[in-house]
Amino acid sequence: MPNHHPHPQTASVPAGGAPTAAPAPTPDTDAPAADPDAPLALVITGHGINAELELLEMLRRAGAAPVAMHINDLAADPSALGAFRLLALPGGFSFGDHLGSGKVLANLVRRRLGDALAAFTAAGNLTIGICNGFQVLVKAGILPNTTGDAQPEVTLVHNADGRFQDRWVRLVVNLRNPSPWLRGAPGLVEFPIRHGEGRFLPAEPSILTKLNLGNQVAFRYQGRNPNGSADAIAGITDPTGRVLGLMPHPEAFLDRHNHPRWTYQAPTPASGLWLFENAVAHLRRPSQPA
Repeated sequence: MPNHHPHPQTASVPAGGAPTAAPAPTPDTDAPAADPDAPLALVITGHGINAELELLEMLRRAGAAPVAMHINDLAADPSALGAFRLLALPGGFSFGDHLGSGKVLANLVRRRLGDALAAFTAAGNLTIGICNGFQVLVKAGILPNTTGDAQPEVTLVHNADGRFQDRWVRLVVNLRNPSPWLRGAPGLVEFPIRHGEGRFLPAEPSILTKLNLGNQVAFRYQGRNPNGSADAIAGITDPTGRVLGLMPHPEAFLDRHNHPRWTYQAPTPASGLWLFENAVAHLRRPSQPA
């Protein structure tokens, strides 16, 4: 199938400067001017990541200024992260998932980017990991990070039925979670899933208790639990609410025509745009508490 999306521009960060995009064609004079106040969003690419185009487009529609960067480039210069306000880890099969989903990339992130990511979050910036990106965040200890020491506390393993799941699911949003990602969210949403290792498991029961008491659960599956996740958990945040990870793909629900029932269900469930608009609105505020 031909790819009708334009290739994402890859960011380059000169020493001491802000990121610049690769040279682009002369813009259409009728196109709207770029918003100089749009928060810069970094979307990681490379080594088997394959959902970056959808995520770049969703961030653009939400009002961010997204650019793509290969994970090797960021690992070579972690200080480049300081030029951005939002970090997004897309879905895919990083490093082929040969040692387990997201595990190799998680080790790279933990070893090369751990300090930079901690500083990034402490500065009030936002991070999202979707599907494989969620797997990376939990295996790197960035989520749920209930103790603040970035040690792995939960994992995502093979689905309970042993099958790859590719379907739409209903999700209950935890409206008590104070995350800026979830502010004003609809109570019930529908997103697609496409994973073979999405079963959420805590290292011990006390971790699940902490997540519930701290309102760090963001999404739960409603009805059928497609992968056997503990407590039907589909997504969580860190204690600050600034880091969000989830297995379903909100970026794959760009508009109502993506929904399988759009021709006969009215109204069509809300697309995933609200999630990213929340993030952009939060980052546009003059200052955020540390």
